[in-house]
Amino acid sequence: MADLEQARAVKSRLRADLRYHHGVRGIGVTRLRQGYAVCVNLDSPADDDLPRTIDGVPVEVRVVGRITAQG
Repeated sequence: MADLEQARAVKSRLRADLRYHHGVRGIGVTRLRQGYAVCVNLDSPADDDLPRTIDGVPVEVRVVGRITAQG
């Protein structure tokens, strides 16, 4: 079970590591039943080459599709 501080540290690390990854649409922290996880939003399932845990923090991958501005 990861605490909020651990999840935030992993989020920061992933943000830096995935800065130029074309399929990533967002990275955040999400609450689980017990503890926290990092959530990575992707364009497509083909972009899913991420580990399931980093330093004991679960990594949840969500395929959200392409994000566009609405006007």
